[in-house]
Amino acid sequence: MKLQAPQFQALFTPGLRSVAELFEKKNYELRIAGGAVRDLLSGMTPQDIDFATTATPAEMKEMFTSAGVRLINNKGEKHGTITARLHEQNFEITTLRIDVVTDGRHAEVEFTTDWEKDAERRDLTVNSMFLGLDGMLYDFFNGYEDLKNKKIRFVGKASERIQEDYLRILRYLRFYGRIAEKPGDHEPSTLQTIKENAKGLAGISGERIWVELKKILLGNHVNHLIQLMYELDIAQYIGLPLDGNLEEFDRVTKSIQNLCPKPMTVLSSLFKVKDDVTNLDLRLKISKEEKNLGLFLVKHRQELTKAMGPEPLSPYQDFIMDSREANTNSKIYELLKYQGEEHLLREMQQWTVPSFPVSGHDLRKMGVSSGKEIGTTLQQLRDEWKKSGYHMDKEELLSCLKKL
Repeated sequence: MKLQAPQFQALFTPGLRSVAELFEKKNYELRIAGGAVRDLLSGMTPQDIDFATTATPAEMKEMFTSAGVRLINNKGEKHGTITARLHEQNFEITTLRIDVVTDGRHAEVEFTTDWEKDAERRDLTVNSMFLGLDGMLYDFFNGYEDLKNKKIRFVGKASERIQEDYLRILRYLRFYGRIAEKPGDHEPSTLQTIKENAKGLAGISGERIWVELKKILLGNHVNHLIQLMYELDIAQYIGLPLDGNLEEFDRVTKSIQNLCPKPMTVLSSLFKVKDDVTNLDLRLKISKEEKNLGLFLVKHRQELTKAMGPEPLSPYQDFIMDSREANTNSKIYELLKYQGEEHLLREMQQWTVPSFPVSGHDLRKMGVSSGKEIGTTLQQLRDEWKKSGYHMDKEELLSCLKKL
């Protein structure tokens, strides 16, 4: 089939036209590969575009250098990737390759000119397609059929693909959340294979796991996919608590869906105690900010809740006003999302932290002179100001001082 979609036509920038011309002159084949093809066939504009070619890295380097094209970032070269910069745009182009040796994490590759052999080493059928620059689709493993039917399948034998890189277990779940229409529509044999190989995830770095897990947490069917992680013995190898609170997770994921939570906010509902956050951090090396958010939610989700009566936001506002830490606001937003308080969240996002209107200078003018007395008085006035819902102005507070 030939693709003529507007999203495809829009890719043809001056940069891509120049790249295509260079390859054509040398008779090297050049095609769009992997995720970008999947996105284009789904009617989406791809975020990143990877290209594949029959040219070797040495041939590409020679071709680009003699055309005066700048090459950047040579880190990918041993895996066959060259990055060229034309017309303010980077083009990442990788030589077709075959995995020679794999250890469940990394592969040693050798180059090939056989498109099917390269497709064969990719993880999922929906990620294994190529698209010629003329719009011609090259699909060796029925990826397009699977995409239309919203099916996620491994290329060839699931066990072989997984054992090449155990992270593919999580990639399977992530793409399931992205593409499948409903939860629970898996091939039983695939789930069985995942369960048999789950232990391989123990050897994968925490950073790589966290990248995938965060995407799963923000995708569709997240409740189903986390339940699966427990059923298929995955959870214990990726830092999740052994007895995660699946009921709370189910409740929170239902109410948080449209509130754009951070991944950690969703995940915190699995945690029963602070140690669960610490253990996750030990395994996945999450950022300090993510860890602090997890600890904050586990600590405050039960007792820091809305007030009854006309000022439901007052406990959250008081917490922010009393806090000495930076970014308390954003933690409170995440707590409101966790609690499913959509209406209060919107109000809270409109609220600006008021500044206390009285200074030590004002008190000196009124005859309060000792430093200690100024400190005590300011604190008393602050308490009055807080009681008023931060509405009292300077004059009201200073007249209050006379009473005090």
